[in-house]
Amino acid sequence: MSDPRVFAYCRVSTADQDTQNQVLEIKAAGFSVEEHRIVSEVISGSVSAEKRPAFANLLIRLDHGDVLIVTKLDRLGRSAIDVRATIEKLAERKVRVHCLALGGLDLTSAPGKMTMQVISAIAEFELDLIKERTQAGLKRARNTGKRFGRPPALSSSQKKRALEQLEAGVNVSQVARELKTTRQTVMRVRDSAKSSEIA
Repeated sequence: MSDPRVFAYCRVSTADQDTQNQVLEIKAAGFSVEEHRIVSEVISGSVSAEKRPAFANLLIRLDHGDVLIVTKLDRLGRSAIDVRATIEKLAERKVRVHCLALGGLDLTSAPGKMTMQVISAIAEFELDLIKERTQAGLKRARNTGKRFGRPPALSSSQKKRALEQLEAGVNVSQVARELKTTRQTVMRVRDSAKSSEIA
């Protein structure tokens, strides 16, 4: 039986960074990777795995029995949930995924899956905490009278002026020029007034 093909995926966020250190780290860990199987990419970690061009091409190349090496989990996705989805997709194709930051653990093995479950649970817990803090912050801000969203394009007096001008027969473009706003804003004021009348 032939040895499995070994691939390495190395990613950096900006062009002034280099993936060479990741390649050296992988080789120092004892993995022998042929040059044409080292895939390097310069792309932000905030981009999901499937939307990274080089990684998407790598997924096409990987086959049953292959091994994929990464130095850190964030090379495989933008979040723990994204990483887990990528690993599950590879596991279905019988591709083993090793992460050096986790001691070279095969993430498709039983211990690897358990590790991913723990990481995902922590990530979800952190997301819940962030949501709770955000909601608490918004509630405090509302209680102190803070307004959210973009400020209205026209003040109450300007809206009143716009309606008076429109009722007097002045066209929308002229009203918009006078109030230094857009035609769409004037039309929204007009339509909103009509809706109120109907209601």
